[in-house]
Amino acid sequence: MELGTIYLAALSIGLVFGFHCVGMCGPIAFSLGLDADNKFKFYTQNFLYQFGRITTYALLGAAVGVVGQGFDIAGYQRYVSIIAGILLIAMVLLPGKSTEIGTNLRPVNRFMIKIKIFLSKYLQRKDNVSRYITGILNGFLPCGIVYFALASSLVAGGVVQGALYMAFFGLGTFPFMFVTTLAGKLVNIKIRKKVMKLFPYFMIVLGVLFILRGTGLGIKMLSPSKEALEMKKEEKVPECCK
Repeated sequence: MELGTIYLAALSIGLVFGFHCVGMCGPIAFSLGLDADNKFKFYTQNFLYQFGRITTYALLGAAVGVVGQGFDIAGYQRYVSIIAGILLIAMVLLPGKSTEIGTNLRPVNRFMIKIKIFLSKYLQRKDNVSRYITGILNGFLPCGIVYFALASSLVAGGVVQGALYMAFFGLGTFPFMFVTTLAGKLVNIKIRKKVMKLFPYFMIVLGVLFILRGTGLGIKMLSPSKEALEMKKEEKVPECCK
């Protein structure tokens, strides 16, 4: 499973579960109070809000990528891929409160309270900068799909790769969120529930792909051999360091 395939998977997660984002972040999008009479301002501020969310996702992906890069340097990235795949499948077979991961920790709760206070403050403002900051703050709010994407981004194997992975995920959510902000409540609860039923199957498919990637079976695009991965790693090393 090469990087191009991994980024495509990230984009797919965002596209498939953009409905879920509408349900979780829709109320904030509806509260932006964008002026529909001023088309230029309306589209500009909508875009800035969406770009703010994607910025946060990319930053979170970069943070997770630090861990992934450490494993990659140590030569454990293949094992991380296998473990991540197993965990994704286990989350489906052994369901729990995955959407509440971390939210019961006191430091996280304190951080979220501050985020919500700042979010409320910037929602009341109408300038472009405030719309961008609103998107940034929105990206930090607890969301099971974002947690899932972040866990998957660990497989990307680096800071830049993790940031790109989450940026592609954010781009996948962009169409639904942009149109929702544009058109109001577009997707009803029944449709969202039907789409969310696909989530476990999607997790299993992605989990299998991550396991295949780690096993190094020599399958092009899906499971590159250990030798191929080593060659790519050597190509990234500058001549002076070899």
